[in-house]
Amino acid sequence: MKTEKSSTPKVGSAAPRFSLPSDAGTDVSLGDYKGKWVVLYFYPKDHTPGCTREAIGFEGAAAALKKKGAVVLGVSRDSIATHCSFKEKQGLRFPLLSDPTLEVHKLYGAFGDKMMYGKKVTGVLRTTALIRPDGTLAKIFSSVKVDGHVDSVLKAIDELGKV
Repeated sequence: MKTEKSSTPKVGSAAPRFSLPSDAGTDVSLGDYKGKWVVLYFYPKDHTPGCTREAIGFEGAAAALKKKGAVVLGVSRDSIATHCSFKEKQGLRFPLLSDPTLEVHKLYGAFGDKMMYGKKVTGVLRTTALIRPDGTLAKIFSSVKVDGHVDSVLKAIDELGKV
């Protein structure tokens, strides 16, 4: 089985640039958020228990994130149609981006080998990239555990500097 390795970008370097279609019907680029903290989180699949809890967690922290000058962007390989139904069902207000080719996942180290139910599989790795307002990578959260993750992101923004 051939697997493509993704590489995790280095903290302090320029965050990998991207442009992906969003649930709003427009393309979203990292450059659209210059001057803001960007919480770019990669998740496996809409409408699944862990991904739903993670999305609801970020939505629940929307006011705190906004106060810190941060925006949230969720990325999965799901289609725009699936994103729209997930967003509507969960009452999400932040953009969901579709990366069906996994190109952006791989740029951020969010695709590769993992253990699932005791078996090695290749797939999406739950990962969050925290990007500074100047476009540099402030922190990468790898192998994210959903519970408590949003609090860790908020704390990291505080520790790494306010806008």
